[in-house]
Amino acid sequence: MAANSGTGIQGVSSGARRARLGVALLFLTNGATVSNLIPRIPQVRSRLGLSYAELGLAVAFGPIGALVCGLLAAVLIRRFRSSRVAVAGMVVTSLVVFLAGISPTGFAFAAALFVVGALDAIVDVSQNSHGLRVQRLYQRSILNGFHALWSVGAVLGGLMGGAAAGLEIPIGAHLAASGVIFAVVNLVGYRMLIPGPEPAETARDHVVPFGEGEAAVAATKRGRRVTRRTWVTLLALGAITIAAGWVEDAGATWAATYLTDDLMSGATIAALGFVSLQGFQFVGRLVGDRMVDRWGQRRVARLGGTIALVGMGAALAWPTIPGIILGFGAAGFGVATLIPGAMHAADELPGFRTGTGLTIISWMLRVGFLVSPPVVGLVADATSLRTGLLVVPLAGLIIVSLAGVMVTRPPVAATDTRGR
Repeated sequence: MAANSGTGIQGVSSGARRARLGVALLFLTNGATVSNLIPRIPQVRSRLGLSYAELGLAVAFGPIGALVCGLLAAVLIRRFRSSRVAVAGMVVTSLVVFLAGISPTGFAFAAALFVVGALDAIVDVSQNSHGLRVQRLYQRSILNGFHALWSVGAVLGGLMGGAAAGLEIPIGAHLAASGVIFAVVNLVGYRMLIPGPEPAETARDHVVPFGEGEAAVAATKRGRRVTRRTWVTLLALGAITIAAGWVEDAGATWAATYLTDDLMSGATIAALGFVSLQGFQFVGRLVGDRMVDRWGQRRVARLGGTIALVGMGAALAWPTIPGIILGFGAAGFGVATLIPGAMHAADELPGFRTGTGLTIISWMLRVGFLVSPPVVGLVADATSLRTGLLVVPLAGLIIVSLAGVMVTRPPVAATDTRGR
């Protein structure tokens, strides 16, 4: 069946709308599955007797797995389709998250996180690649909406994990139940996705690069040559993605621990730091497509970086439980559109094969996730966790400084009607 058969409202096909719902379910399950583990990390740390530095090192094995295996994503997508790779990866991730939660040693915990990181990197590229296929059918920005659903999943998972911790439900039983639920939802979403293999070429092969004219189009048509300017742009986009990743990692790895150990909150309240970040990030992504279409990704990025810098900076300057929770929320809102925006821009850079720019950006994001946990952990052991969390306002400053590489361009129409 063609993906664009049955044109509906506003010229959008029924197949495209169905695929949009399917991708939304993929993002939802991706956010929820791993996030169920995050509020239980303080318990895992306590049970295994890990120091802050040891916990940071163990968590860093996730990004290490992503770095080792993440560059396989483009090859796997071209070979097996983005839909199949995304769904199969998430089903296996559900199992490995369960194994991480019941790990008997710090080494086993780190090993499980290595596999989770590897799978997450591949799933991340695959679901974003499929989301961009759907976005091209819509001919307008919808990618932030998908990432908003990831945030919904992350909030849902965080609330589930926090409630399970507060009710003292065994970690194994909790993660087994949540894993089965979200694996089933993921499989349901698979049947809604765009059928058939990936398109051999995408709309970006016919896009006029930002700030360039018809000569650039002619150069693109002559061959897939990646210019130095394109590489510099890609690296800058990667730096913005890394900075946004630092903010997300700070909330995922350290928010509950900081609220518990430094501010003496209970387990359920401690989960609200992560939930606040993801909740406000969801709000930012919910309105992000309209903001980007109206004001452009560059202005939105500068404003977001400023919000993260000022919001979390003020919370750390005068730390209270409500202030830190709101500070993480401000940071989450500030970086809401940055990773989707950078991925979109990277996927449309001229000269790269399908999925390559997106894969490189995702790989660079994992570099940030690799560096952040051990560095924050080492700083926390040497000084305080409060000092280590200055990584969040620092990330905001980096985003403001590099926001100029973000460009404004509406999604380009493309036909994607390959059969099963």
